[in-house]
Amino acid sequence: MTQVGPSQSVNRPRVVIVDDHEMFRAGVRHEIGPAVEIVAEAGDVDSAVAAIKQTRPDLVLLDVHLPGGGGTEVIKRVQARQPDTKFLALSVSDVAEDVIGVIRAGARGYVTKSISGPELVEAIDRVATGDAVFSPRLAGFVLDAFSGAIDLASVDEELDRLSAREREVLRLIARGYSYREIARELFISVKTVETHVSSVLRKLQLSNRHQLAQWANARKLV
Repeated sequence: MTQVGPSQSVNRPRVVIVDDHEMFRAGVRHEIGPAVEIVAEAGDVDSAVAAIKQTRPDLVLLDVHLPGGGGTEVIKRVQARQPDTKFLALSVSDVAEDVIGVIRAGARGYVTKSISGPELVEAIDRVATGDAVFSPRLAGFVLDAFSGAIDLASVDEELDRLSAREREVLRLIARGYSYREIARELFISVKTVETHVSSVLRKLQLSNRHQLAQWANARKLV
């Protein structure tokens, strides 16, 4: 076991990095490694939940879109057993639905992947000690939601009918992905994609994938 020497900080936050792109995780590891203790990494929901439960970190650096159900699913499954675990979302997405959805699930902050290394370290330190941290534009979404300027009630009512995987398929349909491309992206079969699309169409009372794309774009889910 490695001993902590006199010159090493014993107060560095213990962090789990969750992102489905290995190269991005490597970049984050390089940027924040000297300032935190990275105790585990994961690339999908199931492995993230297992790693978090095993290592009990101070903070989870979490992507919003993950194979297996997304970042909100990770938060829900972990907080049922480890309510003190803190989550900081780090995502390329800056759409209101993603931001507010992950905050509602229990994340204490949300920053975009354009953030600099030093800024990310500062955000990790702040969230680990109990603060809430948001990129400037994203903070506006949260404030608007609480003030009522963004009415998510009708959107949430319809979205809540969909499973986490169905939402992932819906977003990719809206981005113009083919069924085969969606299958590769989510590590599922084309037949499973077709099943999810049929389920989403039925739940939202829509007729085809073109209407699905319009529905998702109107709600800025892309």
